[in-house]
Amino acid sequence: MTANLLTEPHHDSGPAHLLGVRRAGAVLTARLWVPAPRSPERVVLRQVVDGEPAVTEMERVAAEPGGAWWEGPVRLVNPVNRYRFLLLEPDAEQPWLWYQRDGLSAHDVPDATDFQVSPEEGLPQWVPDAVVYQIFPDRYGVGAASAAQPSPSGEGAVASTRTPPAWAEPRPWLSEPPARGHVTGRVWYGGDLDGVAEHLEWIQDLGADTVYLTPVFPAGSTHRYDARSFERVDELLGGNEALARLAAALHERGMRLILDLTTNHTGATHDWFRSAVADAGSTEARFYSFEKHPDVYACWLDVPSLPKLDHSAPELRDRLVRGEDSVTARWLLPPYEADGWRTDVANMTGRHGMTDLAHQAAADMRATMAQVEERTGRETWLVAEHFYDASADLTGPGWHGAMNYMGLTRPLWAWLSATQGEAAHLFDSWPTPVPHLPGDEVVAGARRYAGTIPPAALERSMNLLGSHDTPRVRSVVGTRELQMVAATVLFTVPGVPAVFSGDELGATGTTGEHSRTTIPWVTGADGVQGPEVAEYGSWGGVDRVVLGHYRALARRRRETPALRRGGLRWLHAGADLLVWQRTHPDGDVLVAVARDAAAPVRIPLKALPAETAGRIETVGALSATVEGERPDAVLVLAADGPGSVIVDLPRTAPPSH
Repeated sequence: MTANLLTEPHHDSGPAHLLGVRRAGAVLTARLWVPAPRSPERVVLRQVVDGEPAVTEMERVAAEPGGAWWEGPVRLVNPVNRYRFLLLEPDAEQPWLWYQRDGLSAHDVPDATDFQVSPEEGLPQWVPDAVVYQIFPDRYGVGAASAAQPSPSGEGAVASTRTPPAWAEPRPWLSEPPARGHVTGRVWYGGDLDGVAEHLEWIQDLGADTVYLTPVFPAGSTHRYDARSFERVDELLGGNEALARLAAALHERGMRLILDLTTNHTGATHDWFRSAVADAGSTEARFYSFEKHPDVYACWLDVPSLPKLDHSAPELRDRLVRGEDSVTARWLLPPYEADGWRTDVANMTGRHGMTDLAHQAAADMRATMAQVEERTGRETWLVAEHFYDASADLTGPGWHGAMNYMGLTRPLWAWLSATQGEAAHLFDSWPTPVPHLPGDEVVAGARRYAGTIPPAALERSMNLLGSHDTPRVRSVVGTRELQMVAATVLFTVPGVPAVFSGDELGATGTTGEHSRTTIPWVTGADGVQGPEVAEYGSWGGVDRVVLGHYRALARRRRETPALRRGGLRWLHAGADLLVWQRTHPDGDVLVAVARDAAAPVRIPLKALPAETAGRIETVGALSATVEGERPDAVLVLAADGPGSVIVDLPRTAPPSH
């Protein structure tokens, strides 16, 4: 089934459709585009103010060949301000229609998917412009001071001269990681933080400006989510000094650093848990939930080595998340000066049985980070790991955004894996794979979910094609061409693109653990290091075509305000071809992607509205041509296979009335 969305009215909470400075007490101008043939006699704006609906008649301010513009006021009087539109057209087949973020309804609707806007004071303003590069420190690079000679064939000695701990199982740098089993967390390749610092030029050349590191604290594994302490950096990674060097090197380049903190649990060998087990009357014993001391306690998903933290203990909150002496604050201050936290298992933090302190834990972290910002003048970003519906956790003074598995990763996998890829599990413990779906179902689900997320939170969420916890996107979709389609989506929808190191090279992996591949650094004849191995491990080679595509997309996003900060309008959702528009006062952008051959789609430019199409960039087997003359010009999209198109659209919206 195909959904033609061109005849729907359009409003979004981006700067082209919601005009004004978003501060408490401000009155903004909401702009609604109503395309022909719709011609309502009246449009009413309904806003909930202090819990009570208030209505305002909107004004028809301009007419164009393809439709009409309406405007009305939205007042920022509450922390969250919800509003929607009522279109009244007595002679139409549906004379009475509500319009919300997830579309039109001819019946009464709940407020959950209303448009919403909040004051944006205190939000990190750099985040919507960022491109994140995620690094698993053990697998990225080995600093020169501790480097041995790696074997390109994947055989021979490990890459690091550091002495591994007793729990570790050393592996050669280019060997393939195990996909499953208890050994996955113990295999050690020897990467360290100096190995990251020495390859920042590669990250910057890719177009990323923010490095997100998975945990760096000492632990009993290479993933380090079983922390032994939050007070120091693991010596296997170079210790505190190496983190300070990395942070300084990033900031010198104008780049940023995001660290990873587990607020839901510690490792069973953590200093706090060892004190708790040793003395039931200790302060630390209150940091955990013991059913029977010392052997029976709450833990993450019943894994005994990961005891769960109890956020009802004030002393725990003070040490971990609250105040300038907390773990949260310490690593944001000199000499480390991290630019934010990704919070592991944020969806479970503070939640256990009948206790739910999740919002309190998030608010504690954000308040602490605000204190640091006041002291240092540096904005910081707080992003939550969340594999599911994060909407209930993204309202209020907590997480700035989430890892957008639900809103992007899952629906995109469902669409792109259907033709060439295998049925993939989003993560290995989930009992069923992601279903194969046509584009109209994918867009319907994405619109419904996005309709529940505050726009400012969506704009500050990490969009991912995969991560250290999932299969690689290349393995999910199956081909170079479809990975390039996925990358186009990643860089052109609202949110912050986050690239897991190696994805830009075409790396493969069938599980999260299998995806934690190393980067094959080789020094060329010019003395410059870069990933270059014809064939090794499970990859089958570095894909230079994919790499070029990622670089081009990052550059295009950096150059185009609409792709970084614009609103989103869905235009067409066919089984194999999707089209959307990013709206911005500096100019709109149309994006189309195809997963397979599809019937041509005709987009009248006046319905967007646009007088003409500007620059057209095509990749793969999807083409775009303009037929006819204004005002009846049509953009024709034709797909013979996977591909993508990006089209500049000069704006024709009138000045604010």
